[in-house]
Amino acid sequence: MSINNSFKYLTFLLILTFSTTVKSQKGWVDLFNGKDLKDWTVKIAKHDVGENFANTFRVEDGMMKVSYDGYDNFDKQYGHIFYKKPFSYYLLKVEYRFVGEQAKGGEGWALRNSGAMLHGQDPKTMLKDQDFPISIEAQILGGDGKNQRHTSNVCTPGTTVRMNDKLMTQHCIESKSETYAGDQWVTVSFLVLADSLIEHIINKQVVLSYTKPQIGGGSVSNYDPKVKQDGKALTGGYISLQSESHPIEFKSVKLFDLAPYVKNKIKLDKVLAKLTDE
Repeated sequence: MSINNSFKYLTFLLILTFSTTVKSQKGWVDLFNGKDLKDWTVKIAKHDVGENFANTFRVEDGMMKVSYDGYDNFDKQYGHIFYKKPFSYYLLKVEYRFVGEQAKGGEGWALRNSGAMLHGQDPKTMLKDQDFPISIEAQILGGDGKNQRHTSNVCTPGTTVRMNDKLMTQHCIESKSETYAGDQWVTVSFLVLADSLIEHIINKQVVLSYTKPQIGGGSVSNYDPKVKQDGKALTGGYISLQSESHPIEFKSVKLFDLAPYVKNKIKLDKVLAKLTDE
């Protein structure tokens, strides 16, 4: 089996596992435990790392919630909550819904807008006034009731990606997903294989695919120049979830770590066979 065919088969097989009970499968880890944020670190623009300004990120009713009831004005205080350790090869599954009204002072483009940041920088390396982590943003968008708004797009704060072996210079690239309006729950998944392949998956369909993420480009401000090493390949990094001024709730954040298989040089077809038997 070729490497490319292995990747395609791996994607197909892991998509099939979504219809089964995740807890019964080996390898899945609940990054969010449904109880507290002890394994997560908050970084909000204009605040020091670790300061959860206005209790933006909180756990209520078994969900991780992003709320703005403590804000007088959003004032570009973009926030991210980072899981405690980095990953390189994995499948990430996130279940979310947008709720309520956008915070006062939020940008028009940030209406029903959030994201899962992949291959992100360590939050401890972010400066106080930095707006976004240098990362690959798997953008999450909700419908506004009027226009088509694809979700699971890709945006590139301080990074670039390649599609069909072409360097993409635009900040955001739309997926081919449906529009999900209202407060419905939506499940999105992201297959990440270092810098070889990243795929966005909804309802068992790959809606976006790209390769070769690396540091470069713009759309990030007030960063440490020593961290933004343009041209450096992004083969791993931290996962974070965004606060961009619209309330959002996360019911689950799960990850299947594929790195042990790669480290032990186990052929992908053997991994797939093992997963098939579970």
